[in-house]
Amino acid sequence: MMTTTLTSQNFAQTVEDNEIVLVDFWAAWCGPCRMFAPVYEQAAERRPDIVFGKVDTEAERELAGWAQITSIPTLMAFKKGHLVFAQPGALPAAALDQVIDAVTELDVDAALAAADKDR
Repeated sequence: MMTTTLTSQNFAQTVEDNEIVLVDFWAAWCGPCRMFAPVYEQAAERRPDIVFGKVDTEAERELAGWAQITSIPTLMAFKKGHLVFAQPGALPAAALDQVIDAVTELDVDAALAAADKDR
């Protein structure tokens, strides 16, 4: 699966309608973003079971503001509609694979139940 362009119009629906959504916040002028792009695209091709979204922070300033993006690239991961990972910086392929594996294996329901219990 190729990456999906996410905008303020489709972001929430995409996150809600899919089990796992990874989001790359980027900009065309950003050197590290351009270096990370092929790594992200290759991961998307290897994992068609996951939605790989991209948000152009220049075109989607409001969405980037909502997500509190202060550094790009920033990678976010959502599972069952919940933000479970967020980190700025371009990741090498092996590190991205580790994030994908961790998010895939995460039992988000158990994590939320534990968090509720601690309140």
